[in-house]
Amino acid sequence: MKKLSVIIPCFNEAGSIKTVIQRVIDAPACGLSKEIIVVDDGSTDGTAAILKELNNSSVKVILKEKNQGKGAAINTAIAAVTGDVAIVQDADFEYDPEEYPKLLKPIIDGDADVVYGSRFISDSAHRVLYFWHSVGNRLLTLVSNMFTDLNLTDMETGFKVFKSEVIKSISIRENRFGIEPEITAKIAKGHKWRIYEVGVSYKGRTYLEGKKIGWRDGFRAFYCILRYNLFD
Repeated sequence: MKKLSVIIPCFNEAGSIKTVIQRVIDAPACGLSKEIIVVDDGSTDGTAAILKELNNSSVKVILKEKNQGKGAAINTAIAAVTGDVAIVQDADFEYDPEEYPKLLKPIIDGDADVVYGSRFISDSAHRVLYFWHSVGNRLLTLVSNMFTDLNLTDMETGFKVFKSEVIKSISIRENRFGIEPEITAKIAKGHKWRIYEVGVSYKGRTYLEGKKIGWRDGFRAFYCILRYNLFD
């Protein structure tokens, strides 16, 4: 293990993207070098202009003209990954890059191929927000576990780490937030890959602060659980 690829999908995050990238640059990574791959998903708020200024040898910027969704942005970034391990980092402040070591440790130690950062088993600080979002996340995780036979506590987490060979072996079809249940279904099939969970802190944001996932994405997630576990 020599290099960590940090995938940052972003859409209209002009207020946070520069700081998030700097935090990723400064974050500890268990001695691994870092490549940062930022995919701008057709932003209209000036995010692309900020990223153009940051594009250099350590920050690879990919600009998409049309907004397609988080899943499409991650899929674009995966094709550019050259590291041994890949981590998905949201372009806001909900997940903390300082916690990379705890996410990487099970892989570095040779125990895991995939690590999920769970918001529900951590004793770290959590911002108190939407009750029904919490219910929805837990329900989606329960239904997903019923089909995958995993015992995850947070299938919908945006903080996931993969050995590159794992994530590159998956053909991703979902363009939006359905990528989370799709990936979970595909890595669970055959139980070939070793999956671990670690608790992480979570500083959720409100819709006024830029949160984008909505109730339609919840219904799509149920559909994706069925589709990718039963028919794909």
